[in-house]
Amino acid sequence: MVRAWYLDEKLVSQNKSDPCLTEENVTLDDLLKIGVEYFEFDADEYENNEEYNSLKKKRGYSYQDNITINRCSMPNYDEMTERFFKEHIHQDEEIRFILDGCGYFDVRDTNDRWIRVEVTKNDLLVLPPGIYHRFAIDNSDYIKVIRLFQGEPVWTAFFRPADEFEERKNYTTKYYT
Repeated sequence: MVRAWYLDEKLVSQNKSDPCLTEENVTLDDLLKIGVEYFEFDADEYENNEEYNSLKKKRGYSYQDNITINRCSMPNYDEMTERFFKEHIHQDEEIRFILDGCGYFDVRDTNDRWIRVEVTKNDLLVLPPGIYHRFAIDNSDYIKVIRLFQGEPVWTAFFRPADEFEERKNYTTKYYT
C-alpha cells in the first residue's frame, strides 16, 4: 500500500537516504483531490489480472514498456536520475506500475507544497497531465517499472516554469478552484 506525506521543505534534496518525513501524512483521498490516482495489482501476476487489463482498456493504455533503473543497467544513470528529479510536467498522463524496488514521486499540491509518494512493488500511480512532479529512487538504487501510454510513447518533460502549456492551465483550472 502506498505511503504519502508532506516534505519538510528545508530538507528536500535528492538524497534518498533521508525521506524527509514530517508529521503530516497524506491520504489517498488527498492525492485524488490533486488528480493523483492509485491502484494496486499483483506485480507477479499482472498479465492475467482482469482488473489490470480492464483498467488499461478503459483508459486507452495501448502501449507499455519495462524499464529497470539502477546503476548496472542504465549507462547514464547519474544523468538520468538527476533529470528525473528536476521538477517538470508532461502533456500526457504519467502512468507507472512498480514491478520491483522502491522510489518516490514528489508532487506539488495546490499550495505548492511537496507531497512525497512512496511507490513499491504492486503500486500503480497515475499523475495527471500538467501536475508539477519529480522522481527519485530510494537507497537501493533499483526500481523496475512498467510505463503505460495512450498511443505512442512520449517522454517529453517540460521543466518548471511551464505554466504556459495548455495542460498546466487545464490542470490548475480543474484542481485549483
